[in-house]
Amino acid sequence: MNETPMASRMAIGLFGKRNAGKSSLINALTGQSVAVISDVAGTTTDPVYKTMELLPIGPVVFIDTAGLDDAGELGLLRIEKTYEVLRKCHFAIVVADIETGITAFEQEFVDQLIQRKIPSVFVLNKSDKGEPTKEEIDILRKSIKIPLSFTSVYNGSGIKAVKQMIIDHANYEDVEPALVGDLVESGDMVILVTPIDKSAPKGRLILPQQQTIRDIIEKDAVAIVTKEHELKHTLEGLNKPPAIVITDSQAFLKVSADTPPGIPLTSFSILFARQKSDLAEMVKGIKRIEQLVPGDKVLIVEGCTHHRQSDDIGKVKIPRWIRQIAGGDIEFNWAAGAHYPKDISEYAVIVHCGGCMLNRREMQYRVRTARQKGVYITNYGMLIAYVQGILSRALEPFPAAKLALEDNDLA
Repeated sequence: MNETPMASRMAIGLFGKRNAGKSSLINALTGQSVAVISDVAGTTTDPVYKTMELLPIGPVVFIDTAGLDDAGELGLLRIEKTYEVLRKCHFAIVVADIETGITAFEQEFVDQLIQRKIPSVFVLNKSDKGEPTKEEIDILRKSIKIPLSFTSVYNGSGIKAVKQMIIDHANYEDVEPALVGDLVESGDMVILVTPIDKSAPKGRLILPQQQTIRDIIEKDAVAIVTKEHELKHTLEGLNKPPAIVITDSQAFLKVSADTPPGIPLTSFSILFARQKSDLAEMVKGIKRIEQLVPGDKVLIVEGCTHHRQSDDIGKVKIPRWIRQIAGGDIEFNWAAGAHYPKDISEYAVIVHCGGCMLNRREMQYRVRTARQKGVYITNYGMLIAYVQGILSRALEPFPAAKLALEDNDLA
């Protein structure tokens, strides 16, 4: 809990051809030897992440990427990784060698950034090799559609200017909406139900629980943490009802039974789905599960990777529940971490985790891509609530999603 999670940081990616100086520039921007540098083109093979504080923005993560002109079979895989990084970026720095200048290659990439509405700047690096004249600079500025700067990591010139350009041009006021900040008021009590079982990390709370506690505290509300078997006793000990009860999805049934009907109830997974994507869209995904037929394919996606337990939620429980709902021979595939299949059109439904390890841009990309491909998408917590017959109650705090639920006759 001492560090801002990666998914909550503003992501700043460096992009360009091989040997343009991206790795040297990220080392200069962060003030550390984060990335390996070399005169050999293609030194950076996988994205390199470096977190830091960039005031007044706050916590950011710089991401060094492989060259967009990488070659060969492995090169194409590296380029694919680079575009995976682009999906999650809130800001992009396009880097080119000043001797090569701005070519049609960079122009085309800048056009992509503009189309994706990603704020960006263009950096002509290695300016110590020969700074252009004022007339040449004017021509360069007219040829590019984003702000332009010049740097030399050799003599340190232009580095502060690039940082200032990020501050001036980034849209960093609202990287991610609050989790529960709009659901509680100052002084409210919020009960968090956090089961401690063999899947719980020893000595700490999982990330969704940590972030929810932080969000509650920032609202000057009170977070009360308990286990599912102590919930009833906890509620009885309060002198007033809590503003909301938030539970781990796998304890939904027990928690729902012990929480009086007048108290709002939802899950960590549903909160994160709301923060990062579109709850109403995910209601439609639940309806699609009912309509699955033998031979349909379902993709189960987790935003992180972890050791599988014998009764793992994604590998075992969700397939079992879906077969109970739909019957028949349903085929399942899985994806985890940053990997997300390029072609999802073969799937009838995607069931996604809450996405606490993914930032909002990445989750919205996944939901938007599913919508474009005509593939329905839903969420772990919503599926669990539906299976246990309490989805209507779990969506009660979210009117738009509740309305979508009623419109789809799932209440």
